[in-house]
Amino acid sequence: MALPDATRNYIDGRWVEPSGSGRQDVVNPATEEVVGQVALSDADDVAKAVAAARAAFPAFASTPLDERKAMLGRIVEGIKARQGDFADAISAEMGAPAGLASAAQAPTGMMHFATMLKVLDEFEFEEVLGTTKVRKEPIGVVAMITPWNWPFNQIACKVAPALAAGCTMVLKPSEFAPLDAVVLAEILDEAGVPPGVFNLVHGDGEGVGAPLTSHPDVDMVSFTGSTRAGVAISKAAADTVKRVALELGGKSANIVLDDADFAKAIPASVMGVMVNSGQSCNAQTRLFVPRERYAETVELAKGAADAMAPGTPRGIGPLANANQYRRVLGYIETGKKEGATLVTGGTDRPEGLDKGYYVRPTVFGDVTPDMTIAREEIFGPVIAIFAYDDLDEAIEEANANPYGLSGAVWSGDPERAYAVASRLRTGMVHLNGAQLDGNAPFGGYKMSGNGREWGRHGLEEFLETKSVYGAAAA
Repeated sequence: MALPDATRNYIDGRWVEPSGSGRQDVVNPATEEVVGQVALSDADDVAKAVAAARAAFPAFASTPLDERKAMLGRIVEGIKARQGDFADAISAEMGAPAGLASAAQAPTGMMHFATMLKVLDEFEFEEVLGTTKVRKEPIGVVAMITPWNWPFNQIACKVAPALAAGCTMVLKPSEFAPLDAVVLAEILDEAGVPPGVFNLVHGDGEGVGAPLTSHPDVDMVSFTGSTRAGVAISKAAADTVKRVALELGGKSANIVLDDADFAKAIPASVMGVMVNSGQSCNAQTRLFVPRERYAETVELAKGAADAMAPGTPRGIGPLANANQYRRVLGYIETGKKEGATLVTGGTDRPEGLDKGYYVRPTVFGDVTPDMTIAREEIFGPVIAIFAYDDLDEAIEEANANPYGLSGAVWSGDPERAYAVASRLRTGMVHLNGAQLDGNAPFGGYKMSGNGREWGRHGLEEFLETKSVYGAAAA
């Protein structure tokens, strides 16, 4: 199929040329070939999109719930019909292998729309407290800025609840991965989303992100990306006291207890980091194991990482762009210079691959808390192994990091695993390899952000609370 055209914006129900003439190449990181271009829009485009969203808000906010549910149902059917188009777009724009794109990247986006339909079946937009009726109402115009690592997933988990709530929106997808957003815009248009409710503006952070997040007619900013950018967005939004929901970085800890099944836990933990080439904010990249099981862990981790080498049947894809590729290689060199033991992987190109931003799955041992690779988010296929002598010590070190997005605990005793999870200062914990749940909230503590996405909690982010006193008087 022909790849989507990201050189136009979708504003007020129409595909329009951007005000500026700037464009940027969209590069397939697996081949380093240009597969398209993306518009670099400007503040004029942002102003048009925000104006369209503001004008559409009163009518859409008052849309009966049944109508919004019917609209979401049409969107789900449209996404189902175009799963292949999403997978192709994601493979081309961020290099996801075909299997990952079709089995994970594309389906997660559809999951959020389908889950939101179920949430609306049970969600109460009004409750009675004493003599007061408490209403949940849409917050207004929402600015959405999404990254390149799980592009459709992170767009869908914002757009679906915003539509369900009755909000209008302006989406700026990553300029590195804009193609899947075009597919979604086409589906929303065909599903009858009213003009102005959903607007798509392509561009970079300076040209689009900055004027969008500071615009006085934007009521809320929902951002997924780096902590550095999240801080800047919060400052830009502060002058107009917008609500800001942030899903930011992570340096998550994975604690394996002495009674765990290491033959299962270690390979699964390594695979969990390496999938999507380590480009997942919730990847558990710090692996804590009892010192007496350290040597065993290293061998198991090496075997699992080597089995995922690029170019092999289970191989991981490339990093999403050249800047990220250079950044990850720099972290690997820093790890070696600071004294960590390179168990496998490294900066050499994978065998047989002379093109593409591929990094070999990398495992470091003998990592200490003061090392850069122990403290900073790498966002690549790199895992660091720590040996602990005391479980309390491991928990303390797991919590010492400024991030707090995700985590994991492995133990043969589920109650023991849960007790450790309750002590971790993080927004999510996976017990014994449990997978993400689309119904449960996704988000973190500390510098990993604020607010929650996914399911009912994700819907609530886009709602304001109004008390109408005396409305329930007897």
